[in-house]
Amino acid sequence: MQRVTTGLKPKTSFYSDPTPEAIFGHGFADLIDSYNWEETVEQVVNSSLNDVDRVLDKARSQSGRLSPEEFGTLISPEADKRIEQMALLARTSTLERYGKTISMYIPLYIGNACTNKCIYCGFNHDNPFKRKVLSLKEIEMECRAIKKMAPFENLLIVAGEYPSLCGVDYLEKVLKVCRAYFHNLSIEVQPMRAADYSRLTESGLYGVVCFQETYNREAYKKYHPKGMKSFFDWRLNGFDRMGEAGIHKIGMGALLGLEDWRGEMVMLARHLRYLRRKYWKSRFSVNFPRLCPSESGFQPNSLLSDKELAKLTFAFRIFDPDVDISYSTREAPYFRDNMMRLGVTSMSAGSKTEPGGYSAAEETLEQFDVTDERSPEEVAEAIRKNGYEPVWKDWDALFDI
Repeated sequence: MQRVTTGLKPKTSFYSDPTPEAIFGHGFADLIDSYNWEETVEQVVNSSLNDVDRVLDKARSQSGRLSPEEFGTLISPEADKRIEQMALLARTSTLERYGKTISMYIPLYIGNACTNKCIYCGFNHDNPFKRKVLSLKEIEMECRAIKKMAPFENLLIVAGEYPSLCGVDYLEKVLKVCRAYFHNLSIEVQPMRAADYSRLTESGLYGVVCFQETYNREAYKKYHPKGMKSFFDWRLNGFDRMGEAGIHKIGMGALLGLEDWRGEMVMLARHLRYLRRKYWKSRFSVNFPRLCPSESGFQPNSLLSDKELAKLTFAFRIFDPDVDISYSTREAPYFRDNMMRLGVTSMSAGSKTEPGGYSAAEETLEQFDVTDERSPEEVAEAIRKNGYEPVWKDWDALFDI
């Protein structure tokens, strides 16, 4: 077991080439400044009921996919008056693409050490908590504990952003350990080079999840004052690097609670549409995490109600019928149970958000509090009661041959 103190400093040799273009590359960061944040939010807020009806008519006619701006109309205040129609459209679209299934996954937190000082995160480098990075033996113990809980095959490996401790060499070993227990492996770690992503696919990596946190360039620095994460372009162009590396599934999202959620979601829609056109071989998923108060004392700047989150989910399903929409255990049981019939296609269950949480009694720093504390089997039973089938496995090692 490796112990990490908050006094450790990140290595400055994270990049081999110091030139800005080599560091940040090209991608969506080159385009995002062509969109005005204030105008984007204003367009959503000022959408009329006639605008909403026009967009819904277009969606029903299947005359073409909606634009990101039309998606924005569906998350406007006036769209509340058509929320039942939106729910029906979202349900129909989901059934056509996914049937009555919910894909099950579980996160495995392998480390809470982080070089970043994000003001909203429990893993903030300055938070005075004991840090832990799991050894390979401890990771194997976690894998065995998870398999005893339920027949999960979709594993999301999560770590704080500390490249010198949780870099590509370490992750490569982690993937090889986990591959013996799970068929489908994804990671949620610091953004990497395309070459690093490519290397990890050879060790069994299937998907990568990354949250841009906020698409508001001006506000981004305020929330990420120190650490590698403070480089807006590097993080935003990370999704391009995933696509260039041929990552099978790319997970996206923004933290709801930093800036105006309507602006974030229209930007997310624009980003997703851009990535689909450029990296059409990859699959995509979206997640809508609502921020909670953190150990650092951060309070969300804006709150998203259950009704607004439901409307957002309906709108995103109508906007992109093929995207995987995921709900984590951040959300309450009653809300997840209702939304699984209305657009959601994957869910986590039985989640522990501290390293070693599945196999060890020792308590360490959690990234966020779990709201849905039901066991995986209890969540699966709720899915079955809704007339749906929990899917534990959708990939097999045989397909990697």
